[in-house]
Amino acid sequence: MALLVLALSACSSVPRIVNEYKIDVQQGNVLTQDMVAQLRPGQTKDQVRFILGSPVLTDLFHANRWDYVYRMQKGNGDVEMRKFSTFFDVNGRLARVSGDVLAAQASDASAVPETRTREIDLGSIAEDSVAPPLEEKGFFGKMMESVGF
Repeated sequence: MALLVLALSACSSVPRIVNEYKIDVQQGNVLTQDMVAQLRPGQTKDQVRFILGSPVLTDLFHANRWDYVYRMQKGNGDVEMRKFSTFFDVNGRLARVSGDVLAAQASDASAVPETRTREIDLGSIAEDSVAPPLEEKGFFGKMMESVGF
C-alpha cells in the first residue's frame, strides 16, 4: 500500500529541474522606422494601408483615425507593447501621425528618450518627395484596360 501511495504521489508533481517551454506570442502590426519614414502628408488611406498594412483598430466614431497596436509577450513573461496612430483630414488624406516612434537622428541614438510616445507633424517634411499620382494604374489595371474592361 505504501509503495502504491509513493508511486501515485510521484506522478502528481513535476520536479523543479524540468521547466516547460513557453513560446513568444506576437500580436498586431509590426511597424519599422523605415515604414514610418515612407509616410508623407496628403497620402490617401489606400496608400497608407499599402505602406503600414491594415490597421488593427478602426473606430466607427473616429473614422479619420487608424490605430496600429503591437504586443509581444516573451516566454519569460516580459511584455513589449507599441501603439501607433494615423490621422486623416476630412478629404481622407494623411494629416499627422503619433505613437511610439523614435526620431531617426544619429545624435539621439545613444540618448534614452523620456517618453516613448511622440507626435510627428508630417507638414514639416520636405515637399520634394511627392506621393505617387492616384491616376497611375498598376500592371493588372493596364491589362484590364487593354482587354477592354
